[in-house]
Amino acid sequence: MLHSMYVKNLALIEEIEVEFGKGLNILTGETGAGKSIILESVSLALGGRYTKDILREGTPFGLVELTFFLENEELKKQLEKLDVFSEENTLVLSRRLMDGRSISKINGETVSMSLLKEVSSLLIDVFGQHEHQSLLQKKNHQQLVDLYAGEKLLAVKEEVREAYKSYMSLEKEKKEEESKTRNIAKELDFLRFETNEITEARLKENEDKELEEIYTRMNHGRTIKESVQRAYSFTGGYEGGADGAIARGIKALAEGLRYDDKLEEYHKQLLEIDSLLSDFNRDISEYEASLDFEDAQVQEIEARLNLVNRLKGKYGESVEAIHRYLKEKEEEIEKLENYEAYLIELDQKIEKAYAHLRDKASKLSKLRKESGKGLGEKIAEEIKDLNFEATKFFIDIKEKESITEEGMDDVEFMIALNEGNSLKPLVNVASGGELSRIMLAIKTVMAKKEKVETLIFDEIDVGISGRTAQKVSEKMAIISQENQVIAITHLPQIAAMSDVHFLIEKKTSGGDTTTRIRKIDENEKIAEIGRILGGVKITDTVKENAKEMMNLAKETKEEMRV
Repeated sequence: MLHSMYVKNLALIEEIEVEFGKGLNILTGETGAGKSIILESVSLALGGRYTKDILREGTPFGLVELTFFLENEELKKQLEKLDVFSEENTLVLSRRLMDGRSISKINGETVSMSLLKEVSSLLIDVFGQHEHQSLLQKKNHQQLVDLYAGEKLLAVKEEVREAYKSYMSLEKEKKEEESKTRNIAKELDFLRFETNEITEARLKENEDKELEEIYTRMNHGRTIKESVQRAYSFTGGYEGGADGAIARGIKALAEGLRYDDKLEEYHKQLLEIDSLLSDFNRDISEYEASLDFEDAQVQEIEARLNLVNRLKGKYGESVEAIHRYLKEKEEEIEKLENYEAYLIELDQKIEKAYAHLRDKASKLSKLRKESGKGLGEKIAEEIKDLNFEATKFFIDIKEKESITEEGMDDVEFMIALNEGNSLKPLVNVASGGELSRIMLAIKTVMAKKEKVETLIFDEIDVGISGRTAQKVSEKMAIISQENQVIAITHLPQIAAMSDVHFLIEKKTSGGDTTTRIRKIDENEKIAEIGRILGGVKITDTVKENAKEMMNLAKETKEEMRV
Protein backbone atom coordinates (compact mmCIF):
# COMPACT_ATOMS: atom_id res chain seq x y z
CA MET A 1 0.00 0.00 0.00
CA LEU A 2 0.98 3.66 -0.35
CA HIS A 3 2.49 4.58 3.02
CA SER A 4 3.53 8.19 2.45
CA MET A 5 3.97 10.98 -0.05
CA TYR A 6 6.49 13.84 -0.04
CA VAL A 7 6.07 16.80 -2.41
CA LYS A 8 8.29 19.85 -2.82
CA ASN A 9 8.00 22.94 -5.04
CA LEU A 10 5.01 22.01 -7.20
CA ALA A 11 2.39 24.68 -8.05
CA LEU A 12 1.06 25.97 -4.70
CA ILE A 13 2.90 23.31 -2.71
CA GLU A 14 6.06 24.52 -1.02
CA GLU A 15 6.67 21.34 0.93
CA ILE A 16 4.28 18.72 2.28
CA GLU A 17 4.57 15.21 3.67
CA VAL A 18 1.58 13.00 4.38
CA GLU A 19 1.24 9.47 5.73
CA PHE A 20 -1.75 7.51 4.44
CA GLY A 21 -3.49 4.75 6.34
CA LYS A 22 -5.18 1.48 5.54
CA GLY A 23 -8.78 1.41 4.39
CA LEU A 24 -10.57 4.49 3.06
CA ASN A 25 -8.47 7.69 3.00
CA ILE A 26 -10.59 10.74 2.19
CA LEU A 27 -9.26 14.13 1.08
CA THR A 28 -11.55 17.19 1.21
CA GLY A 29 -11.13 20.93 1.01
CA GLU A 30 -12.69 24.06 -0.35
CA THR A 31 -12.71 24.78 -4.08
CA GLY A 32 -9.31 26.13 -5.12
CA ALA A 33 -7.52 24.75 -2.07
CA GLY A 34 -5.28 22.60 -4.26
CA LYS A 35 -6.93 19.17 -4.14
CA SER A 36 -6.13 18.47 -7.78
CA ILE A 37 -2.40 19.17 -7.38
CA ILE A 38 -2.18 16.52 -4.65
CA LEU A 39 -3.28 13.76 -7.01
CA GLU A 40 -1.42 15.31 -9.93
CA SER A 41 1.73 14.97 -7.81
CA VAL A 42 0.99 11.27 -7.39
CA SER A 43 0.50 10.91 -11.14
CA LEU A 44 3.82 12.65 -11.80
CA ALA A 45 5.64 10.25 -9.49
CA LEU A 46 4.06 7.35 -11.38
CA GLY A 47 5.37 8.63 -14.73
CA GLY A 48 2.61 11.05 -15.74
CA ARG A 49 3.11 13.81 -18.30
CA TYR A 50 5.18 16.71 -16.99
CA THR A 51 5.26 20.34 -18.10
CA LYS A 52 7.66 22.84 -16.57
CA ASP A 53 4.88 25.30 -15.67
CA ILE A 54 3.90 23.01 -12.77
CA LEU A 55 7.08 23.99 -10.91
CA ARG A 56 6.55 26.44 -8.09
CA GLU A 57 7.46 29.92 -9.30
CA GLY A 58 11.07 30.86 -8.58
CA THR A 59 12.25 27.32 -7.71
CA PRO A 60 14.86 25.36 -9.71
CA PHE A 61 13.25 21.94 -9.30
CA GLY A 62 10.30 20.00 -7.94
CA LEU A 63 10.27 16.63 -6.22
CA VAL A 64 7.65 13.94 -5.65
CA GLU A 65 8.42 10.84 -3.61
CA LEU A 66 6.03 7.93 -2.92
CA THR A 67 6.84 5.26 -0.35
CA PHE A 68 5.09 1.90 -0.61
CA PHE A 69 4.94 -0.92 1.96
CA LEU A 70 4.78 -4.29 0.22
CA GLU A 71 3.08 -7.18 1.98
CA ASN A 72 1.87 -9.21 -1.00
CA GLU A 73 4.40 -11.91 -1.93
CA GLU A 74 2.94 -12.31 -5.43
CA LEU A 75 3.44 -8.58 -6.05
CA LYS A 76 7.08 -8.88 -4.95
CA LYS A 77 7.60 -11.70 -7.44
CA GLN A 78 6.09 -9.63 -10.24
CA LEU A 79 8.43 -6.75 -9.39
CA GLU A 80 11.44 -9.07 -9.24
CA LYS A 81 10.68 -10.16 -12.81
CA LEU A 82 11.34 -6.52 -13.71
CA ASP A 83 14.61 -6.58 -11.68
CA VAL A 84 13.02 -4.35 -9.05
CA PHE A 85 13.59 -5.43 -5.45
CA SER A 86 12.14 -4.00 -2.26
CA GLU A 87 14.32 -3.09 0.69
CA GLU A 88 12.82 -4.39 3.93
CA ASN A 89 9.43 -4.57 2.15
CA THR A 90 9.70 -0.91 1.16
CA LEU A 91 9.74 0.57 -2.33
CA VAL A 92 10.37 4.28 -2.94
CA LEU A 93 9.40 5.89 -6.25
CA SER A 94 10.75 9.39 -6.77
CA ARG A 95 10.78 11.87 -9.61
CA ARG A 96 12.85 15.04 -9.68
CA LEU A 97 11.38 17.63 -12.04
CA MET A 98 13.55 20.33 -13.60
CA ASP A 99 13.16 22.84 -16.40
CA GLY A 100 12.11 20.68 -19.35
CA ARG A 101 13.36 17.33 -18.02
CA SER A 102 12.99 14.90 -15.15
CA ILE A 103 14.88 12.08 -13.40
CA SER A 104 13.01 9.05 -12.06
CA LYS A 105 14.34 6.66 -9.42
CA ILE A 106 13.24 3.48 -7.68
CA ASN A 107 14.90 2.93 -4.31
CA GLY A 108 17.53 5.50 -5.28
CA GLU A 109 18.43 3.88 -8.61
CA THR A 110 17.75 5.86 -11.78
CA VAL A 111 15.27 4.08 -14.07
CA SER A 112 13.68 4.62 -17.48
CA MET A 113 10.22 6.11 -17.78
CA SER A 114 8.90 2.89 -19.32
CA LEU A 115 10.09 0.83 -16.33
CA LEU A 116 8.67 3.39 -13.88
CA LYS A 117 5.25 3.15 -15.54
CA GLU A 118 5.36 -0.65 -15.61
CA VAL A 119 6.20 -0.80 -11.90
CA SER A 120 3.56 1.83 -11.09
CA SER A 121 0.85 -0.20 -12.82
CA LEU A 122 1.49 -3.03 -10.36
CA LEU A 123 1.35 -0.79 -7.28
CA ILE A 124 -1.47 1.67 -7.80
CA ASP A 125 -4.44 2.52 -10.03
CA VAL A 126 -5.41 6.19 -10.43
CA PHE A 127 -8.93 7.11 -11.53
CA GLY A 128 -8.89 10.72 -12.77
CA GLN A 129 -11.71 13.24 -12.85
CA HIS A 130 -12.61 12.57 -16.48
CA GLU A 131 -11.56 8.94 -16.87
CA HIS A 132 -15.18 7.79 -16.95
CA GLN A 133 -15.42 9.57 -20.31
CA SER A 134 -13.15 6.86 -21.71
CA LEU A 135 -16.20 4.56 -21.58
CA LEU A 136 -17.62 6.62 -24.45
CA GLN A 137 -14.90 5.21 -26.73
CA LYS A 138 -15.65 1.69 -27.95
CA LYS A 139 -11.97 0.81 -28.36
CA ASN A 140 -11.60 1.06 -24.58
CA HIS A 141 -14.32 -1.56 -24.10
CA GLN A 142 -12.17 -4.11 -25.89
CA GLN A 143 -9.07 -3.09 -23.91
CA LEU A 144 -10.91 -3.72 -20.63
CA VAL A 145 -12.11 -7.15 -21.81
CA ASP A 146 -8.55 -8.04 -22.86
CA LEU A 147 -7.04 -6.84 -19.58
CA TYR A 148 -9.57 -8.84 -17.61
CA ALA A 149 -8.64 -12.00 -19.54
CA GLY A 150 -4.99 -11.62 -18.58
CA GLU A 151 -1.75 -13.06 -19.97
CA LYS A 152 -3.27 -15.97 -21.91
CA LEU A 153 -5.35 -13.69 -24.12
CA LEU A 154 -2.55 -11.12 -24.48
CA ALA A 155 -0.21 -13.86 -25.75
CA VAL A 156 -2.75 -14.92 -28.41
CA LYS A 157 -3.32 -11.25 -29.25
CA GLU A 158 0.39 -10.93 -30.03
CA GLU A 159 0.15 -14.00 -32.28
CA VAL A 160 -2.72 -12.31 -34.14
CA ARG A 161 -0.61 -9.17 -34.63
CA GLU A 162 2.28 -11.20 -36.06
CA ALA A 163 -0.07 -13.13 -38.37
CA TYR A 164 -1.70 -9.87 -39.48
CA LYS A 165 1.70 -8.31 -40.17
CA SER A 166 2.72 -11.29 -42.36
CA TYR A 167 -0.61 -11.25 -44.21
CA MET A 168 -0.48 -7.50 -44.88
CA SER A 169 3.12 -7.76 -46.08
CA LEU A 170 2.06 -10.26 -48.74
CA GLU A 171 -0.96 -8.13 -49.69
CA LYS A 172 1.34 -5.13 -50.09
CA GLU A 173 3.68 -7.17 -52.28
CA LYS A 174 0.80 -8.21 -54.52
CA LYS A 175 -0.55 -4.68 -54.76
CA GLU A 176 2.87 -3.38 -55.77
CA GLU A 177 3.23 -6.06 -58.44
CA GLU A 178 -0.23 -5.44 -59.86
CA SER A 179 0.23 -1.67 -59.94
CA LYS A 180 3.52 -1.78 -61.83
CA THR A 181 3.11 -0.37 -65.34
CA ARG A 182 6.28 -1.85 -66.75
CA ASN A 183 7.35 -3.65 -69.85
CA ILE A 184 8.51 -7.03 -68.56
CA ALA A 185 10.42 -7.87 -71.75
CA LYS A 186 12.29 -4.58 -71.66
CA GLU A 187 13.13 -5.03 -67.98
CA LEU A 188 14.31 -8.59 -68.65
CA ASP A 189 16.64 -7.32 -71.41
CA PHE A 190 18.16 -4.78 -69.03
CA LEU A 191 18.58 -7.31 -66.21
CA ARG A 192 20.16 -9.82 -68.59
CA PHE A 193 22.57 -7.15 -69.85
CA GLU A 194 23.69 -6.44 -66.28
CA THR A 195 24.05 -10.09 -65.28
CA ASN A 196 25.90 -10.92 -68.53
CA GLU A 197 28.30 -8.06 -67.98
CA ILE A 198 29.13 -9.32 -64.49
CA THR A 199 29.23 -13.00 -65.48
CA GLU A 200 31.52 -12.41 -68.48
CA ALA A 201 33.99 -10.59 -66.29
CA ARG A 202 34.54 -13.85 -64.34
CA LEU A 203 35.48 -12.00 -61.19
CA LYS A 204 37.43 -13.98 -58.64
CA GLU A 205 37.11 -13.57 -54.89
CA ASN A 206 39.29 -10.65 -53.65
CA GLU A 207 40.49 -10.08 -57.24
CA ASP A 208 40.21 -6.32 -56.86
CA LYS A 209 42.61 -6.31 -53.89
CA GLU A 210 45.08 -8.62 -55.65
CA LEU A 211 45.07 -6.48 -58.80
CA GLU A 212 45.67 -3.33 -56.81
CA GLU A 213 48.66 -4.97 -55.10
CA ILE A 214 50.16 -6.09 -58.47
CA TYR A 215 49.54 -2.68 -60.01
CA THR A 216 51.23 -0.95 -57.09
CA ARG A 217 54.25 -3.25 -57.51
CA MET A 218 54.38 -2.51 -61.23
CA ASN A 219 54.01 1.21 -60.70
CA HIS A 220 56.92 1.26 -58.25
CA GLY A 221 58.92 -1.51 -59.94
CA ARG A 222 62.14 0.51 -60.38
CA THR A 223 62.31 1.48 -56.69
CA ILE A 224 61.60 -2.11 -55.59
CA LYS A 225 64.16 -3.54 -58.06
CA GLU A 226 66.90 -1.17 -56.86
CA SER A 227 66.27 -2.10 -53.21
CA VAL A 228 66.41 -5.82 -54.08
CA GLN A 229 69.64 -5.37 -56.05
CA ARG A 230 71.30 -3.56 -53.16
CA ALA A 231 70.29 -6.31 -50.75
CA TYR A 232 71.61 -8.96 -53.15
CA SER A 233 74.96 -7.17 -53.52
CA PHE A 234 75.45 -7.24 -49.75
CA THR A 235 74.56 -10.91 -49.34
CA GLY A 236 76.31 -12.56 -52.28
CA GLY A 237 75.54 -11.17 -55.64
CA TYR A 238 78.92 -9.49 -56.02
CA GLU A 239 82.53 -9.98 -54.85
CA GLY A 240 82.90 -9.10 -51.22
CA GLY A 241 79.37 -10.17 -50.34
CA ALA A 242 78.37 -11.91 -47.15
CA ASP A 243 78.49 -15.37 -48.76
CA GLY A 244 82.23 -15.04 -49.44
CA ALA A 245 82.96 -13.94 -45.91
CA ILE A 246 80.96 -16.86 -44.48
CA ALA A 247 82.82 -19.32 -46.77
CA ARG A 248 86.12 -18.03 -45.45
CA GLY A 249 84.83 -18.38 -41.88
CA ILE A 250 83.88 -22.03 -42.53
CA LYS A 251 87.35 -22.74 -43.91
CA ALA A 252 89.00 -21.12 -40.89
CA LEU A 253 86.92 -23.15 -38.40
CA ALA A 254 87.68 -26.35 -40.35
CA GLU A 255 91.41 -25.83 -39.79
CA GLY A 256 90.95 -25.31 -36.04
CA LEU A 257 88.60 -28.29 -35.82
CA ARG A 258 91.52 -30.65 -36.44
CA TYR A 259 92.87 -29.72 -33.01
CA ASP A 260 89.73 -28.81 -30.99
CA ASP A 261 86.46 -30.83 -31.14
CA LYS A 262 84.58 -28.07 -29.35
CA LEU A 263 84.59 -26.08 -32.60
CA GLU A 264 82.35 -28.73 -34.20
CA GLU A 265 79.11 -27.06 -33.05
CA TYR A 266 80.20 -23.61 -34.29
CA HIS A 267 81.26 -25.12 -37.59
CA LYS A 268 77.78 -26.72 -38.03
CA GLN A 269 75.99 -23.45 -37.21
CA LEU A 270 78.03 -21.54 -39.78
CA LEU A 271 77.34 -24.25 -42.39
CA GLU A 272 73.57 -23.82 -41.73
CA ILE A 273 73.87 -20.05 -42.08
CA ASP A 274 75.70 -20.56 -45.39
CA SER A 275 72.91 -22.87 -46.61
CA LEU A 276 70.18 -20.39 -45.58
CA LEU A 277 72.02 -17.52 -47.22
CA SER A 278 72.41 -19.52 -50.43
CA ASP A 279 68.63 -20.15 -50.46
CA PHE A 280 67.96 -16.48 -49.77
CA ASN A 281 70.27 -15.34 -52.58
CA ARG A 282 68.64 -17.73 -55.05
CA ASP A 283 65.09 -16.62 -54.08
CA ILE A 284 65.82 -12.92 -54.12
CA SER A 285 67.56 -13.29 -57.48
CA GLU A 286 64.46 -14.95 -58.91
CA TYR A 287 62.24 -12.25 -57.40
CA GLU A 288 64.45 -9.57 -59.01
CA ALA A 289 63.93 -11.23 -62.35
CA SER A 290 60.14 -11.20 -61.83
CA LEU A 291 60.22 -7.43 -61.53
CA ASP A 292 60.98 -7.05 -65.18
CA PHE A 293 57.46 -6.34 -66.51
CA GLU A 294 56.68 -6.34 -70.19
CA ASP A 295 54.60 -3.45 -71.49
CA ALA A 296 51.93 -5.96 -72.48
CA GLN A 297 51.72 -7.24 -68.89
CA VAL A 298 51.32 -3.72 -67.54
CA GLN A 299 48.59 -2.94 -70.06
CA GLU A 300 46.80 -6.21 -69.29
CA ILE A 301 46.77 -5.53 -65.52
CA GLU A 302 45.66 -1.93 -66.06
CA ALA A 303 42.83 -3.03 -68.32
CA ARG A 304 41.67 -5.71 -65.87
CA LEU A 305 41.81 -3.30 -62.95
CA ASN A 306 39.85 -0.69 -64.89
CA LEU A 307 37.19 -3.30 -65.70
CA VAL A 308 36.86 -4.35 -62.06
CA ASN A 309 36.68 -0.73 -60.87
CA ARG A 310 34.03 0.07 -63.48
CA LEU A 311 31.91 -2.86 -62.32
CA LYS A 312 32.40 -1.80 -58.69
CA GLY A 313 31.18 1.69 -59.58
CA LYS A 314 28.01 0.25 -61.13
CA TYR A 315 27.15 -2.75 -58.98
CA GLY A 316 28.89 -2.66 -55.60
CA GLU A 317 31.86 -1.41 -53.62
CA SER A 318 33.63 -4.79 -53.66
CA VAL A 319 33.77 -8.02 -55.68
CA GLU A 320 31.71 -9.65 -52.91
CA ALA A 321 29.04 -6.92 -53.23
CA ILE A 322 28.98 -7.36 -57.02
CA HIS A 323 28.37 -11.10 -56.59
CA ARG A 324 25.48 -10.34 -54.20
CA TYR A 325 24.02 -7.92 -56.73
CA LEU A 326 24.34 -10.58 -59.43
CA LYS A 327 22.44 -13.10 -57.28
CA GLU A 328 19.61 -10.60 -56.61
CA LYS A 329 19.24 -9.80 -60.32
CA GLU A 330 19.30 -13.47 -61.28
CA GLU A 331 16.43 -14.03 -58.84
CA GLU A 332 14.53 -11.11 -60.40
CA ILE A 333 15.09 -12.60 -63.84
CA GLU A 334 13.79 -15.95 -62.65
CA LYS A 335 10.72 -14.22 -61.17
CA LEU A 336 10.00 -12.25 -64.36
CA GLU A 337 10.56 -15.27 -66.58
CA ASN A 338 7.97 -17.11 -64.49
CA TYR A 339 5.83 -14.07 -63.68
CA GLU A 340 2.44 -15.73 -63.99
CA ALA A 341 3.56 -18.65 -61.84
CA TYR A 342 4.99 -16.14 -59.34
CA LEU A 343 1.63 -14.35 -59.04
CA ILE A 344 -0.21 -17.65 -58.59
CA GLU A 345 2.26 -18.68 -55.90
CA LEU A 346 1.85 -15.25 -54.23
CA ASP A 347 -1.95 -15.70 -54.19
CA GLN A 348 -1.50 -19.09 -52.59
CA LYS A 349 0.75 -17.58 -49.93
CA ILE A 350 -1.83 -14.85 -49.25
CA GLU A 351 -4.61 -17.41 -48.96
CA LYS A 352 -2.56 -19.49 -46.55
CA ALA A 353 -1.56 -16.41 -44.52
CA TYR A 354 -5.20 -15.29 -44.27
CA ALA A 355 -6.30 -18.76 -43.14
CA HIS A 356 -3.59 -18.64 -40.46
CA LEU A 357 -4.68 -15.13 -39.43
CA ARG A 358 -8.33 -16.15 -39.22
CA ASP A 359 -7.43 -19.20 -37.16
CA LYS A 360 -5.52 -17.05 -34.67
CA ALA A 361 -8.28 -14.39 -34.67
CA SER A 362 -10.91 -17.07 -33.96
CA LYS A 363 -8.85 -18.33 -31.05
CA LEU A 364 -8.57 -14.76 -29.75
CA SER A 365 -12.30 -14.23 -30.24
CA LYS A 366 -13.14 -17.32 -28.21
CA LEU A 367 -10.96 -16.11 -25.30
CA ARG A 368 -12.42 -12.62 -25.61
CA LYS A 369 -16.00 -13.90 -25.45
CA GLU A 370 -15.18 -15.94 -22.36
CA SER A 371 -13.58 -12.89 -20.76
CA GLY A 372 -16.45 -10.61 -21.86
CA LYS A 373 -19.02 -12.93 -20.34
CA GLY A 374 -17.17 -13.10 -17.02
CA LEU A 375 -16.39 -9.38 -16.90
CA GLY A 376 -19.95 -8.43 -17.88
CA GLU A 377 -21.43 -10.57 -15.12
CA LYS A 378 -19.03 -9.15 -12.53
CA ILE A 379 -19.75 -5.54 -13.56
CA ALA A 380 -23.50 -6.25 -13.50
CA GLU A 381 -23.16 -7.53 -9.93
CA GLU A 382 -21.19 -4.48 -8.83
CA ILE A 383 -23.44 -1.83 -10.41
CA LYS A 384 -26.52 -3.23 -8.64
CA ASP A 385 -24.90 -1.98 -5.41
CA LEU A 386 -24.63 1.53 -6.89
CA ASN A 387 -28.35 2.36 -7.11
CA PHE A 388 -28.71 0.55 -10.44
CA GLU A 389 -31.18 -2.03 -9.12
CA ALA A 390 -33.18 -2.40 -12.35
CA THR A 391 -30.22 -1.95 -14.67
CA LYS A 392 -29.02 -4.66 -17.02
CA PHE A 393 -25.44 -4.71 -18.26
CA PHE A 394 -24.01 -6.87 -21.03
CA ILE A 395 -20.81 -6.95 -23.09
CA ASP A 396 -21.70 -7.59 -26.71
CA ILE A 397 -18.98 -9.18 -28.87
CA LYS A 398 -19.74 -9.56 -32.58
CA GLU A 399 -17.62 -10.51 -35.57
CA LYS A 400 -16.51 -7.61 -37.75
CA GLU A 401 -16.49 -7.67 -41.55
CA SER A 402 -12.71 -7.63 -41.67
CA ILE A 403 -9.83 -8.80 -39.49
CA THR A 404 -7.33 -6.28 -38.14
CA GLU A 405 -4.25 -6.61 -35.96
CA GLU A 406 -6.66 -6.43 -32.99
CA GLY A 407 -8.60 -9.44 -34.23
CA MET A 408 -12.08 -9.95 -35.63
CA ASP A 409 -14.22 -8.67 -32.73
CA ASP A 410 -16.43 -5.63 -32.32
CA VAL A 411 -16.72 -5.17 -28.54
CA GLU A 412 -19.32 -2.84 -27.04
CA PHE A 413 -20.77 -2.31 -23.57
CA MET A 414 -24.57 -2.49 -23.62
CA ILE A 415 -26.91 -1.25 -20.89
CA ALA A 416 -30.61 -0.98 -20.06
CA LEU A 417 -31.02 1.60 -17.30
CA ASN A 418 -34.68 1.00 -16.47
CA GLU A 419 -37.09 -1.91 -16.16
CA GLY A 420 -38.53 -2.80 -19.54
CA ASN A 421 -35.84 -0.98 -21.54
CA SER A 422 -33.95 -2.94 -24.17
CA LEU A 423 -30.16 -3.10 -24.11
CA LYS A 424 -28.57 -0.18 -25.94
CA PRO A 425 -24.97 0.96 -26.46
CA LEU A 426 -23.59 2.53 -23.30
CA VAL A 427 -22.16 5.44 -25.30
CA ASN A 428 -25.67 6.48 -26.36
CA VAL A 429 -27.62 6.39 -23.11
CA ALA A 430 -25.42 6.94 -20.03
CA SER A 431 -25.03 10.34 -18.33
CA GLY A 432 -21.88 11.63 -16.58
CA GLY A 433 -22.99 10.45 -13.14
CA GLU A 434 -24.00 7.04 -14.48
CA LEU A 435 -20.67 6.68 -16.26
CA SER A 436 -18.84 7.50 -13.03
CA ARG A 437 -20.69 4.75 -11.17
CA ILE A 438 -20.16 2.23 -13.96
CA MET A 439 -16.45 3.05 -13.98
CA LEU A 440 -16.38 2.59 -10.21
CA ALA A 441 -17.91 -0.85 -10.70
CA ILE A 442 -15.33 -1.66 -13.38
CA LYS A 443 -12.47 -0.47 -11.16
CA THR A 444 -13.80 -2.64 -8.35
CA VAL A 445 -13.82 -5.72 -10.58
CA MET A 446 -10.41 -4.99 -12.12
CA ALA A 447 -8.82 -4.32 -8.73
CA LYS A 448 -9.91 -7.75 -7.55
CA LYS A 449 -8.65 -9.33 -10.74
CA GLU A 450 -5.31 -7.52 -10.96
CA LYS A 451 -4.76 -7.46 -7.17
CA VAL A 452 -3.62 -3.82 -7.19
CA GLU A 453 -3.37 -2.82 -3.53
CA THR A 454 -3.98 0.95 -3.82
CA LEU A 455 -6.81 2.69 -5.68
CA ILE A 456 -7.01 6.46 -6.06
CA PHE A 457 -10.25 8.21 -7.03
CA ASP A 458 -10.36 11.87 -7.99
CA GLU A 459 -13.97 13.07 -7.56
CA ILE A 460 -15.62 9.74 -8.47
CA ASP A 461 -18.78 11.33 -7.08
CA VAL A 462 -19.22 13.78 -9.96
CA GLY A 463 -22.83 14.13 -11.04
CA ILE A 464 -24.39 12.15 -8.16
CA SER A 465 -26.17 12.98 -4.90
CA GLY A 466 -28.68 11.68 -2.36
CA ARG A 467 -29.32 7.94 -2.25
CA THR A 468 -26.92 7.31 -5.11
CA ALA A 469 -24.15 9.10 -3.19
CA GLN A 470 -24.84 6.87 -0.20
CA LYS A 471 -24.61 3.76 -2.37
CA VAL A 472 -21.28 4.94 -3.84
CA SER A 473 -19.91 5.59 -0.36
CA GLU A 474 -20.89 2.08 0.71
CA LYS A 475 -19.24 0.60 -2.36
CA MET A 476 -16.02 2.49 -1.65
CA ALA A 477 -16.13 1.26 1.94
CA ILE A 478 -16.49 -2.31 0.69
CA ILE A 479 -13.53 -1.89 -1.68
CA SER A 480 -11.43 -0.42 1.13
CA GLN A 481 -11.80 -3.59 3.18
CA GLU A 482 -9.46 -5.36 0.76
CA ASN A 483 -7.69 -2.42 -0.86
CA GLN A 484 -6.28 0.87 0.28
CA VAL A 485 -8.48 3.59 -1.21
CA ILE A 486 -7.51 7.26 -1.48
CA ALA A 487 -10.27 9.55 -2.71
CA ILE A 488 -10.96 13.24 -3.20
CA THR A 489 -14.64 14.02 -2.66
CA HIS A 490 -17.09 16.86 -2.20
CA LEU A 491 -19.93 14.66 -0.91
CA PRO A 492 -20.60 14.35 2.84
CA GLN A 493 -21.82 10.73 2.49
CA ILE A 494 -18.42 9.61 1.17
CA ALA A 495 -16.43 11.82 3.57
CA ALA A 496 -18.34 10.37 6.53
CA MET A 497 -17.32 6.84 5.50
CA SER A 498 -13.58 7.58 5.82
CA ASP A 499 -11.19 5.61 8.00
CA VAL A 500 -8.63 8.42 7.70
CA HIS A 501 -9.55 11.99 6.76
CA PHE A 502 -7.21 14.67 5.38
CA LEU A 503 -8.02 18.35 5.00
CA ILE A 504 -6.47 20.32 2.14
CA GLU A 505 -6.16 24.05 2.84
CA LYS A 506 -4.81 27.09 1.07
CA LYS A 507 -2.88 29.57 3.24
CA THR A 508 -1.70 33.06 2.38
CA SER A 509 1.10 34.70 4.33
CA GLY A 510 3.28 37.66 3.41
CA GLY A 511 1.92 37.73 -0.11
CA ASP A 512 2.73 34.04 -0.65
CA THR A 513 0.04 31.38 -1.12
CA THR A 514 0.65 27.70 -0.35
CA THR A 515 -1.37 24.49 -0.24
CA ARG A 516 -1.16 22.31 2.86
CA ILE A 517 -2.59 18.92 3.79
CA ARG A 518 -3.08 17.55 7.28
CA LYS A 519 -4.79 14.63 8.97
CA ILE A 520 -7.79 15.74 11.05
CA ASP A 521 -9.29 14.25 14.21
CA GLU A 522 -12.90 13.32 14.95
CA ASN A 523 -14.02 16.83 15.97
CA GLU A 524 -12.39 18.46 12.96
CA LYS A 525 -13.99 15.81 10.75
CA ILE A 526 -17.41 16.79 12.12
CA ALA A 527 -16.66 20.43 11.28
CA GLU A 528 -15.44 19.56 7.78
CA ILE A 529 -18.48 17.40 6.97
CA GLY A 530 -20.61 20.19 8.37
CA ARG A 531 -18.92 22.62 6.00
CA ILE A 532 -19.67 20.31 3.06
CA LEU A 533 -23.29 19.98 4.25
CA GLY A 534 -24.02 23.56 5.23
CA GLY A 535 -21.68 25.77 3.27
CA VAL A 536 -20.24 28.95 4.83
CA LYS A 537 -22.31 29.04 8.05
CA ILE A 538 -22.06 25.87 10.14
CA THR A 539 -24.92 25.81 12.66
CA ASP A 540 -25.42 23.41 15.54
CA THR A 541 -28.07 21.65 13.45
CA VAL A 542 -25.56 21.17 10.65
CA LYS A 543 -23.05 19.75 13.14
CA GLU A 544 -25.66 17.36 14.50
CA ASN A 545 -26.43 16.24 10.97
CA ALA A 546 -22.71 15.66 10.40
CA LYS A 547 -22.43 13.61 13.62
CA GLU A 548 -25.47 11.55 12.67
CA MET A 549 -24.04 10.92 9.21
CA MET A 550 -20.75 9.77 10.74
CA ASN A 551 -22.52 7.47 13.20
CA LEU A 552 -24.56 5.93 10.39
CA ALA A 553 -21.36 5.41 8.41
CA LYS A 554 -19.76 3.61 11.39
CA GLU A 555 -22.80 1.36 11.75
CA THR A 556 -22.75 0.57 8.02
CA LYS A 557 -19.06 -0.37 8.13
CA GLU A 558 -19.57 -2.56 11.19
CA GLU A 559 -22.39 -4.39 9.43
CA MET A 560 -20.07 -4.95 6.44
CA ARG A 561 -17.50 -6.59 8.69
CA VAL A 562 -19.96 -9.08 10.16
